[in-house]
Amino acid sequence: MKIIMVRHAEPDYEHDSLTEKGFKEAELLKEYLKTLKIDEFYCSPLGRAIRTSEPTLKLFGKTAKILPFLEEFPARVTDPQTGKIRLGWDFLPSYWTKFPESFDKDKWFDLPVMKTGNIMQLHKRVTKAFDGFLEQHGYKRQGNYYKAVRPNKDTLLFFCHFGIECVLLGHLIGVSPMVLWHGFVGLPTSITTVQTEEREEGIAFFRCRGFGEMPHLIMAGETPSEAAAYRETFNEKDWKTYD
Repeated sequence: MKIIMVRHAEPDYEHDSLTEKGFKEAELLKEYLKTLKIDEFYCSPLGRAIRTSEPTLKLFGKTAKILPFLEEFPARVTDPQTGKIRLGWDFLPSYWTKFPESFDKDKWFDLPVMKTGNIMQLHKRVTKAFDGFLEQHGYKRQGNYYKAVRPNKDTLLFFCHFGIECVLLGHLIGVSPMVLWHGFVGLPTSITTVQTEEREEGIAFFRCRGFGEMPHLIMAGETPSEAAAYRETFNEKDWKTYD
C-alpha cells in the first residue's frame, strides 16, 4: 500500500484558506497528480487543505473523506522564555537540541516544555486513530511493524499539513517527530510518499520513497513558497516569515 501526503498550498492562515499563489500551486498540483493512479482521497477538516484538494478532486470526479486526525497537530505549550501559549512543535535549535529526549521516539514527550501541554495525550489520540485507519486498509499495528492482514497495492492520498505529516511519518518509521519537525521541511504542495515493504510474509514496514517533492512546481517553473522554512543565513534582511 502506498500513502501520498500532500501539504496544503501557500496558506492564508488568517482566513484558513490560500493566498493567490496558493490557489495557483493547487492548480499546478492537479496536473501532476492526474498522472498517478489514486484509489482513495482523504482530507484534513481545515480550510486550507480543503481548498488545496478541490482542483484535484474536480479533475478526478471524486470527493475526499474528511479525517479528523489529518488536522494540523494541535499541540500548544507554554513558551519557556515568554510564558505565553504557543505552537508546540517549533523551537529554536539552542533549546530543543540540548535535551537528549528530543531525539528519542519514546521520550520526546518528557521535555520540560512538552509537559506544559497535553502533548502526549494528543499524540496518542492521533496515532491511535491513524493505526485504526491503517487496520481498516489491511495493516494492523504489531509492536514496531504492521501485520499485513490484507496486503494490497492501493494508493491513498492525504491532503494535510506539515506538522501532522511529521507525526504520522515518525510513527510509521519509529522516529521522534521533533527530529522531523526541525530537520525536514515540506513546503506548500510538497509531496511525501510512503510505501509498505513486505520482505517477510505477513510483516510490513513503511518506507519513505520521497519527502517534500515538488515535481509540479519544477515542471511549471514556479518558485516554491517558503512557508515553513527559515532564512539560510541570519543576516538576510528581506526574509519573509510565516510565524
